[in-house]
Amino acid sequence: MSDENLAVAPESGESDTISVIGARSTHEFIRYFVASLIALVIDTGVLVVLTSIVGISYLISGAVAFMCGLAVTYMLSIWWVFERRHARAGFEFFVFFVIGLTGLLINELVLWALTGGLGVYYLFSKVASAGIVFLWNFFARKYVLFR
Repeated sequence: MSDENLAVAPESGESDTISVIGARSTHEFIRYFVASLIALVIDTGVLVVLTSIVGISYLISGAVAFMCGLAVTYMLSIWWVFERRHARAGFEFFVFFVIGLTGLLINELVLWALTGGLGVYYLFSKVASAGIVFLWNFFARKYVLFR
């Protein structure tokens, strides 16, 4: 192949494989982002109701709300986002749950540090937490559970 052809069509067998893997990961990331937004709406709604209306501490309501979002994320992840590779649903849920518990720990630490430590309004702290936890959950689930 001449240099002119390389400039026009730099194709090889390896680039097709890389582009397919990259396309699938991008597709999963976008779907996971949408699923996470849906879960975040539920999570934040429960957080607001329990904290502002019922009067429960933001740390307790944050944990309860996070678990509600975790359930939504699990359902959407297995039905829509990732290709399932585990035949044992119990094992799959256990690993998903452990990754989620780590996300919950991150969520609680961010809420505690920003709201409890710095006095930031709890919903602003939730936004910061959601971004960090989203990245943790996606990469942990993609590479540990749904690889």
